[in-house]
Amino acid sequence: MQNQAEAPGRAVIVTGGSRGIGAAIACRLAAAGYAPCVTYTRDARGAAEVVARIEASGGRAAALQADSTCGADIARLFDAAEAAFGPLHALVNNAGITGPLGRFADLDEAEMRRVAEVNLLGTMLCAREALRRFAMRPERPGRSVVNISSVAASTGSPGEYVHYAATKAAVEAFTLGLAREVAEQGIRVNAVAPGTVETGIHAAAGDPGRPARIAPRVPMRRVGQPEEVAEAVLWLVSDAASYTTGAVLRVTGGL
Repeated sequence: MQNQAEAPGRAVIVTGGSRGIGAAIACRLAAAGYAPCVTYTRDARGAAEVVARIEASGGRAAALQADSTCGADIARLFDAAEAAFGPLHALVNNAGITGPLGRFADLDEAEMRRVAEVNLLGTMLCAREALRRFAMRPERPGRSVVNISSVAASTGSPGEYVHYAATKAAVEAFTLGLAREVAEQGIRVNAVAPGTVETGIHAAAGDPGRPARIAPRVPMRRVGQPEEVAEAVLWLVSDAASYTTGAVLRVTGGL
């Protein structure tokens, strides 16, 4: 396990970090000595609570408002993160939405566009800005991007949210291509693909009972916890994964 001495205040931006998997990632990174910048779009209270939890445990963190689909917001976000904690060490592209559950033929065009913008365009815009920041300090070791995908990229999620699954499959293709493009620069790009995890995203999609319904289909016979996904992200961000790039680490209970 990584301790604070191994990651002395390295700045990490965690998009969508005010709740669920993002909050767990921020807390786990802080416990390992990183300085997470938790981003949020509207949930200022949730982000502040995550920061307070980290600071109460002796860590450092900041809550920063930003829309990951807006280029101007992203530049401002990265400026604020580096002003708070110094040069960027890593980016965790966690912000994502499912949109409503249901058959694809019934999906509203505006919902389709929003899911694609947040899950794919937002991921790409934030990664582009991270690469630009990394290029300013080519001598710094350990620079990396971790994108959060989903088991849906492999299953397709028929009858539920194939539009979401499509964006996550695109995130995995983006991860592989970008990893190969920047490998010679010493920058690593990886992804974590969670299975069904016990978070509020299911209620937001209109189906709070989904985790209990999915659990019997999982080989481990349970859904995951946000903290289990956070451990995978921590490893990919850390120096322990120094020879790992272009990988998609599936945290799915065998699904």
